[in-house]
Amino acid sequence: MAEIPFLADPPWQKNAEGQPRRCGVEIEMNGVTLEHVTQLLSKTFSLSVNSPGRYERLLSGDPAGDWVVELDFDLLKKMGRQEHERETFSGELNDSAETLLKKVSLPLVPLEIVSPPLPFDRLIEVEELIVALRHIGARGTSDQLTNAFGMQFNPEIHSKDAHQLSAFIKAFLCCYEWLYERSKVNLMRRMTRFAEPFPRSYVLKVIDLDYWPDQAVLIDDYLADNPTRNRALDCLPLFAYLDESRVMSVIDDQLVKPRPTWHYRLPNCEIDRADWGLYVAWNDWVLIEKLAANEEALKNCCLAYHVFLSNPVDRLMGNWVDEFDQRWLTQL
Repeated sequence: MAEIPFLADPPWQKNAEGQPRRCGVEIEMNGVTLEHVTQLLSKTFSLSVNSPGRYERLLSGDPAGDWVVELDFDLLKKMGRQEHERETFSGELNDSAETLLKKVSLPLVPLEIVSPPLPFDRLIEVEELIVALRHIGARGTSDQLTNAFGMQFNPEIHSKDAHQLSAFIKAFLCCYEWLYERSKVNLMRRMTRFAEPFPRSYVLKVIDLDYWPDQAVLIDDYLADNPTRNRALDCLPLFAYLDESRVMSVIDDQLVKPRPTWHYRLPNCEIDRADWGLYVAWNDWVLIEKLAANEEALKNCCLAYHVFLSNPVDRLMGNWVDEFDQRWLTQL
């Protein structure tokens, strides 16, 4: 029997309402069909299957909520929800366009599984699902150069307090270079600019020891420098949940959905590798939380990173990844 991966425990187990925290997981892959993945999920979790369209499946019956399996291509999904009048000339054109679009896009567009928000103690079920998907032929980021596939997850926040949220963003910014190197983001994902770095001016502002804004300023500062979903830590869903009108007055993107979670977008999906699973990125995530929860370590780490970023010689000749790994991780 394969050894069960170790999933580290975050320092905060309750959400802002005092209930057990949850985390939704999104996994992109190819090498398997929509129907095979749907059957696997249905059997694994005893779920019933509905078909909103030809390229998406909704699976219900899990107490945590619905699972989704879909091709991650909005235009094709939209076409797949339409009934074509095949006997008409217009319908034939629509069919031809959909067939062509499907043929061209399938090698590039991932099949995506989206879980409901799962209690942390159920994340081991995601690990087991990853193993089962690997066994039926799922392929990940490194399988082909064109596979710009990722794994994203959405851990619930533990607090709505602006100070707590600021501490977490500070911790993430201090960890980012280390996380990026560990993630080994492939060329295609870098080219698609799915998770661009935070601007250095924003990083310097936030990690300053005196930066402890209220909620409105925290959100406004973020929007001023990051009016996009394309960040490794996408805070737009969280900030839209906290103050939707403030965010939507700046962001015109229907894909921004308010929810009380961080949206972590950096990890590759290496599902075809036996040494890969949710635990790889999850355990790194927990280190971010531990840094955010350690007030003294966070203060000192922010100070050191601020000095590093402010010194051109340090940025050119130094190595923050090594310093973070050797000096700060040992304190967590």
